[in-house]
Amino acid sequence: MAAKPRVAVTRVIPDAGLDLVREATDMRLWEDPLPPSADELDTLLTDASGALTLLTDLIDGPLLDRHPSLKVVSNFAVGFDNVDIDAATERGVAVCNTPGVLTETTAEMAFTLMMASARRVSEAIDYVRAGKWKTWGPTLLLGQDVVGATLGIVGFGRIGRELARMARGFNMTIMVYDPYEDPKAAEEFGVTYVSLDDLLRESDFVSLHAVLTDDTHHMISTGQFRAMKPTAVLVNAARGPVIDTDALVEALREGEIFAAGLDVTDPEPLPADHPLVALPNCTVVPHIASATVTSRDNMAILAANNLLAVLNDETPEAIVNPDVLKR
Repeated sequence: MAAKPRVAVTRVIPDAGLDLVREATDMRLWEDPLPPSADELDTLLTDASGALTLLTDLIDGPLLDRHPSLKVVSNFAVGFDNVDIDAATERGVAVCNTPGVLTETTAEMAFTLMMASARRVSEAIDYVRAGKWKTWGPTLLLGQDVVGATLGIVGFGRIGRELARMARGFNMTIMVYDPYEDPKAAEEFGVTYVSLDDLLRESDFVSLHAVLTDDTHHMISTGQFRAMKPTAVLVNAARGPVIDTDALVEALREGEIFAAGLDVTDPEPLPADHPLVALPNCTVVPHIASATVTSRDNMAILAANNLLAVLNDETPEAIVNPDVLKR
């Protein structure tokens, strides 16, 4: 009987996927709730043929060189900016991710942050908890309307398109910025492609869904905030570094925009004493856009199946660098 391949799993994931890996491999599991350090990750990967990783695990060329037995890195995430894709491809390492299974869930959270920020829900909860609620007031905690407003979506992939579908139910006018324009998608989802400048200038709500690259790093900074309406609400359910954090703090303090809702931050996690946490017009949640039981189970299953497919010389459902499979 052939020995099972050794696999490293860098965090406890839902049993729906973890049990698949445990049954089919010689699994080493990092059980601490905090991610492994660089040295601990090195130890975990010793003699491993595959790794099931999270966004917090840096997989670069030097690490891959230290672990030449690796055939696959399967990320428990849609994103993969923690992995040097070029380095992995050069070394024949397949990189997989989990798209599709969390699309609706993440779009739901973006819309939730949009609504909560516009209607000042976090401020209102704090107001009640602080014992300030004495009577109904005509000007108490006035927010911004969502129905009939203009929504600008930056990045029109799966999640951006699902958000557009939801927004149509609120009779919103939807503008999109994406360097790769898709006329069929524009017609299907009832959106208009515009420049980023036009989107920022005209939108009442701006929701970020762009992949983090060198081009999108800090794509929303001081100049962009000054272009936005003072009544605008910014939502980020993409990656923290898409926004220049210092510029966002300044924009919220100075009233350059009305509010922000953040599922992701830079740095992440955000320290409790960070200025964004203290700002009443900033709603911050701890990267939970995909955090439903169904979505996380489906992510775990897909990540596990991707990992096992490569180890079995099969084609995984979701692979970032498919050219590796041709070798």
